[in-house]
Amino acid sequence: MSAKKGTSKAKSTKASAARSGPLPPYGVPINEAIARGNLGDMKALAARTRKYIAEVERALKALDGEIGKLGG
Repeated sequence: MSAKKGTSKAKSTKASAARSGPLPPYGVPINEAIARGNLGDMKALAARTRKYIAEVERALKALDGEIGKLGG
């Protein structure tokens, strides 16, 4: 029976690590955060998502600039 406890704990740790590690802020993690209903998690994910979107927008602007330089 203790083997099951160890397995359960390992699964729980894995799931926790997966949620706490870097996640691309797309629909699935956002919807999962909403479903969990933890306000702190939702605020943290929203902040990370906004930062990620800002980084992508800067990179896209740089990409568009290079495309323009090359006549595209």
